[in-house]
Amino acid sequence: MNIFRKENINKYLAQDHKFSKTLTAKDLISLGVGAVIGTGIFILPGTVAANYAGPGVTLSFLLAALVCVLSAMAYAEFSSTMPVAGSAYSYGNIIYGEIIGWILGWALILEYMLAVAAVAAGWSSYFQSFLAPFNIKLPAAFVSSFNPSKGTYVDIIAIGIVLLITLLLSRGMRDSVKINNFAVILKIAIIVLFIIVGANFIKPANYQPFLPYHFSGVIKGATTVFFAFLGFDCVSSSAAEVKNPQKNMPLGIIGTLLIATLFYMGVSIVLTGMVNYKALDVANPVAFALQFAHQDWIAQLLSFGALVGMATMMLTMIYASSRLVYAMARDGLLPQSLAKLSTKNKTPQLSLWVVAIVISLGAGVFSVDQLTSLVNFGTLLAFTFVSFGILPLRKRKDLPNNGYQMPGYPILPILSGLICLYLLTQLNIDVYIMAAIWFSLGIIIYFLYGYKHSLLNKNQ
Repeated sequence: MNIFRKENINKYLAQDHKFSKTLTAKDLISLGVGAVIGTGIFILPGTVAANYAGPGVTLSFLLAALVCVLSAMAYAEFSSTMPVAGSAYSYGNIIYGEIIGWILGWALILEYMLAVAAVAAGWSSYFQSFLAPFNIKLPAAFVSSFNPSKGTYVDIIAIGIVLLITLLLSRGMRDSVKINNFAVILKIAIIVLFIIVGANFIKPANYQPFLPYHFSGVIKGATTVFFAFLGFDCVSSSAAEVKNPQKNMPLGIIGTLLIATLFYMGVSIVLTGMVNYKALDVANPVAFALQFAHQDWIAQLLSFGALVGMATMMLTMIYASSRLVYAMARDGLLPQSLAKLSTKNKTPQLSLWVVAIVISLGAGVFSVDQLTSLVNFGTLLAFTFVSFGILPLRKRKDLPNNGYQMPGYPILPILSGLICLYLLTQLNIDVYIMAAIWFSLGIIIYFLYGYKHSLLNKNQ
């Protein structure tokens, strides 16, 4: 048994050649910003400020961004060298071997699918807030996660938005990108409006104390808001559908992160200046702050912007999830029927709808807090392997690494990996327990199905 057998880059390039190459650097940044600026900007600043960092949540976002910049540079080099579907899963298969690739793919399934489920739950909360002024109220039993003690059983709104976005994606990437680009512009305009209007209601006293939970709270907050930067790694999943990937992939990944960081910090500064951090532990903190300042019409507009923003995030994540499942099925580790592309628009339709069903079930039953912690584990694990993976990547003579290269080699790749490992140690014990269950299930599936059906196994 050879669980460390490695895939060949030329085989991947030949298999993924069937995709239509339509995406530009602008499209990638739009997809990335659409994914990153969603839940992170409309929900997390308030809850993290209230529970972990106080007004220092701005520093939490900055620390998380600095860590992500290092990981982003590693992803940029990999995606430039290996413009194939599957992101870290495919990179792991080529650099580390099949078992590590599988574990990374399993981690990415955890990241992408649960991230969408968490955002869908948040979308439902904002949608109900948006409907409230119109005196429209849906039955409580069907608009929240499973909690019989509170009389709630399933969130049909969260399920509905996931299926609606999947329907759009099933029409092909050309139409999806056009709609996404428009939605991203609208979302950014509304965020800028919040920053401008909210700045007029800042009370300097709200910044005191700036670090009520000390700097350890800022670090704890950074591990939580790390979730907010998910999205730039999803951009790498689109590499097989990008024009001139050696140039456009690094621009899309790093450009996404820089733009998102500016907006996150701007919103965090204004939000904690408008309202005392202790009052921000609510499901819709940004809209709450505007209502607190008696700017109800902007709060209503912002709720609409939040809906648009979270929808674009879900679109990118569902897209990335389907390409990941496609890549794993392409290699035989999942049923190969999931790797078939439709003749009409060259997309993996079955993968797309399987992903949508799994995500919608998670969104309808589980709470946001339960989902985001697990997402952080899967993300940090993938970031760790990708960061350290730059070291063996540079030594591979069979890989055409003549595009973007991560600076500061080998110091920065090692530093990036070590920081990700440290952040992993900061997660709660219950996250490790749930992650252990998830990865145990993944290992069982690999040995019972994946290893035997792998195309590498058949070739041997």
